Parts: sequence; C-alpha cells; structure tokens
Amino acid sequence: MEEEIYKYIKEHSSFPHEALRWVEKQTHIRTNHARMLSGTVQGEFMRLLVQVSGASRILELGTFTGYSAICLASALGEDGHLDTLEVNDELEDLITEGFEKAGLTDRITLHIGDCKETIRRFSQEGKEYDLVYMDANKREYCEYYDLVFNLVRPGGLILADNVLWDGKVCQNPLPQDKQTISIARFNDIVKEDPRVENVILPLRDGLSIIRRI
Repeated sequence: MEEEIYKYIKEHSSFPHEALRWVEKQTHIRTNHARMLSGTVQGEFMRLLVQVSGASRILELGTFTGYSAICLASALGEDGHLDTLEVNDELEDLITEGFEKAGLTDRITLHIGDCKETIRRFSQEGKEYDLVYMDANKREYCEYYDLVFNLVRPGGLILADNVLWDGKVCQNPLPQDKQTISIARFNDIVKEDPRVENVILPLRDGLSIIRRI
C-alpha cells in the first residue's frame, strides 16, 4: 500500500524538468548509489519551499549527482544563487553536465572538497544564507549544524535529509552504528534547541524542516 500511495503522489505532482530525468537516468548508469537521489516528490517539495520562503541564497551540503541542487536552484529568481558542496571529485563531470542541461550554471557554484573546511571558509568570508540543505555525511550532521547555524539568517531555514534513517532512530535499543547514533543525536539536539522551531516530515527517509527564530 505504501508503494502504491507514493506512486499515486508522484503521478499527481508536477512533472520534473527534463534535466532531472536526465540526471536520474545517468545516476543509475554511472553510479552504484541511485537510491541517494532526492526523487521527484521530495525534489518538487523543496522547489516549492524555496519559492514560498522567498529564499535567494542557498547552501547545499552534499549534492551527489546534482538532482537536489537543480530542484533548489530552479526556484531561485534571477539574482538568486546556490553554493553546493560535494566531496567526491569523480562526480564533478556528471554534476556539471546536469547543471548545463538545466540551464543553471549561472545560478550554481559547485565546490569540490571537505564540507566542514568549506563551511569554515564561508564563515570567514561572512556569507549568509536564507536556506541550508544538509544531505552529506550522516556521521557529521551535528558538526554541520553547529557550523552552518550562524550562516543562516534569522527566519531562515535548515533542511536536513534522512533524519529517520530507515526507521532505525525509532528502534529500542538504538542500533549502535555511527550513522544512526549521529542522526538520533542530531534530532535530539534540534528538538531541544531554543533558537529554532522544527518539524520532521515522513517524506522518503525523513526530512527535518528547521526554522531559525
């Protein structure tokens, strides 16, 4: 039933840009981790969220093959810009091809390298963002949260993907792999942080929407 519902939702949501279908196909052909794609429904949700929030400066941690970056950047106005970070330099050609096909090369800057080092550099440069999307190394979510928090303007958003981690965060006892421990701790930290308000949506593997007060 769950698969049927998702199929129905997908069929009754806005159809993805042709470039996204190209990225999805190439991800299946050229990588072994196609399940890491954001997917049609989540991608469209994030695109609409950018439009509704009026975000013009976006930071993405972990672009993989560029699917989510295209979704986010396609909702930006002419003066909007997205900085996207990816540690795997072997994906650079595929990522940039997708950006070109989407006609978004002037709105997206790809930064290849370690997320934490790049965020620290952005902080030194005084960058500020309306929205940050976290989808990089799950073991480092707590560190990412601390590093990006002051880069987000008051009223801005932090989106964190995979916060349900295949339901492992709900298990008792909690599985002791590093990813599950880190994500569970991240969810606890956000819930108890008086500087924010948040809600977790059961969209795909869990999407936490965090608003800096």
